[in-house]
Amino acid sequence: MRSRYTAYALKNSDYLLRSWHPDYRPASISFVSNQKWLGLKIKSVQDGGLDSDKGTVEFIARFKVSGRAERLHEVSRFEKQDDHWLYCDGELLE
Repeated sequence: MRSRYTAYALKNSDYLLRSWHPDYRPASISFVSNQKWLGLKIKSVQDGGLDSDKGTVEFIARFKVSGRAERLHEVSRFEKQDDHWLYCDGELLE
């Protein structure tokens, strides 16, 4: 989760696409040009241990667009393939 947040902050679409589960991966990613990421708070993690192949992460990511503060509150679902965690999808909260 933290590496995907960093990839969004750095606008690294290659990493984001590689870390997206192929069953859910979009063809491309577009970024908001004036978006500035401010921080990530992991609220909870379920499953996702060494012996798990699925897990969820609840997080809040803070950002600004054109000087206006925003936040993304999501529960993300991940699956492990070949020892790599891949993002599947997420449910927006609030």
